[in-house]
Amino acid sequence: MKTSIRLMAVATGLLAAQVAVAQAPAGSTGQCKDGTYSTAASKQGACRGHQGVKEWYAAAPAAATTAASTAAAAPAAASKAATTTANTAAVAPAAAATSTKAATSSAKTTAAKTVAPGGGPGMVWLNTSSNVYHCYGGEDYGTTKAGSYMSEADAKAKGGRPDHGKACTK
Repeated sequence: MKTSIRLMAVATGLLAAQVAVAQAPAGSTGQCKDGTYSTAASKQGACRGHQGVKEWYAAAPAAATTAASTAAAAPAAASKAATTTANTAAVAPAAAATSTKAATSSAKTTAAKTVAPGGGPGMVWLNTSSNVYHCYGGEDYGTTKAGSYMSEADAKAKGGRPDHGKACTK
């Protein structure tokens, strides 16, 4: 009896999620609190200026797969296999698109910037052509054509100025 009540609760939740997603425009990944829809790839900043995220659809297929596989544990194995296959088919294209996009952006970043050997915490990279030094962990740390690693004090002594006017040490 408890199992059937739980299954009905899970099924009701899944149905409600399906109805909410079905009403959203095609390609939307979330709904903002003011009623507009977002197509942003990530939840962070998706509804900036729209009072925040009300509901995020991009994570819904993954949650639906987990809930469906939990609900399918009690019924017959054939039913479980059919549910899991249907949910996996729905999630696979979204996951593939996300991983391809992430791989492409990380490949661009890695290929464009090769970091010079050496350096590390407590060291800055002084770009000798512009006399600007970059902090450890920064975007241009060790990546400019001409430069060398040294302490921030040494960089200042050589006339270097901090990148964007922000010193590394506080």
